[in-house]
Amino acid sequence: MVNLEETSLSFDELEAIRLIDSEELGQVKTAKKMKISQSTLCRLLKKGRKKLAKAITNGHAIKIEGGNFKMVKPRGRGLGRGRGKGIGIGRGERGGKGRKGGFAAGPEGNCVCPKCGYKVKHETGVPCYKKKCPKCKINLTRE
Repeated sequence: MVNLEETSLSFDELEAIRLIDSEELGQVKTAKKMKISQSTLCRLLKKGRKKLAKAITNGHAIKIEGGNFKMVKPRGRGLGRGRGKGIGIGRGERGGKGRKGGFAAGPEGNCVCPKCGYKVKHETGVPCYKKKCPKCKINLTRE
């Protein structure tokens, strides 16, 4: 994944596509829910769909970035690592806190302990989840 070209999709573009195509809301309801005009929604959809089509047809990694938003706390048992069963490696269903992170986040960044906050510079080619916190002895996640 590190060697793939990236296509960047803004969080707003992703949310517009999710609400229209996945949740099947109409444009009027989606625009109201996102607190934007319908014409802005149309521009986001057009731009986002074009980026997704480019990424899929060219085999690019899709990078979600930007936006001002709050993530909903995960439901179920566990620490938000997986899909409510307390297992798995991810950081919740939508990639954690809405920032760069998760799998294949590129060469920059840090690996961080979700419990105590211990940080170490990310090593290219070594996934953060394969490292353990020296204090807590739990797997690190990508910051």
